[in-house]
Amino acid sequence: MLALHEVTKTFMTGTTNSIRALDRLSLTLQRGDFVTVIGSNGAGKSTLLNAIAGLVRTDNGRIMLDGADITAVPVHRRGASIGRVAQNPLDSTCASMSVAENLAMAARRGHARGLRRAVSARRTDAFRGRLAAVGLGLEHRVDARMGTLSGGQRQAIALLMATSADPRLLLLDEHLANLDPRTAGVVMELTGRLIADCGLTTLMVTHNMAEAIRWGNRLVMMHAGRIAFEVRDAEKAMMRVRDMVYRFHAAVGTELADDRVLLG
Repeated sequence: MLALHEVTKTFMTGTTNSIRALDRLSLTLQRGDFVTVIGSNGAGKSTLLNAIAGLVRTDNGRIMLDGADITAVPVHRRGASIGRVAQNPLDSTCASMSVAENLAMAARRGHARGLRRAVSARRTDAFRGRLAAVGLGLEHRVDARMGTLSGGQRQAIALLMATSADPRLLLLDEHLANLDPRTAGVVMELTGRLIADCGLTTLMVTHNMAEAIRWGNRLVMMHAGRIAFEVRDAEKAMMRVRDMVYRFHAAVGTELADDRVLLG
């Protein structure tokens, strides 16, 4: 489904502040894989997702999606195949549009746009049905402006938007980081349900070790723009946080010193 071959990205090249965010990184996802990605600050996690989405142009390497080379494909052309939810709830939705308008725009991702009504009574009923399944009472707020909703409500809707056009790949960039623990739990349960119901191939960046272990069938630990180690399936299911810390030290040769990851 997804293959990255020797992908490299350096920011501020040629300056004393140059940063190698991705360092000849290679990664392959099979159809239906749910991969959690964790690592300390500056490991390259968000840059990895942004490169796949087309938000960052890589320096070297290739990115393949379903056998097609998308390395140079612009971000708007990747939208039909890739759904994405950003860390900030403000970034994945339009605050000045209603809930129904946001959902209608997302449903047309990848399709030709025309001069016809985007929100009809039939579509609104369909939106209410999807919103009711979330469990946050959003089915009663289809006409409310997105900017009036809480961060958790916006992230839940962003998830519905990201999955509404049947994407081949879902990218989640710490989409729980700005939510309180209870709301984060609700949104993550919704995330797991949507991924399972739609059979989505998924890359989820998180700073929470326990979360990275609990969700998905594969876990990737990044460090300095590379993959430090990977575990999957039965081995992943048996891991504990202390095992991850030990594996990191064994793979990298240094202690994991990021409090946000250790305490997350």
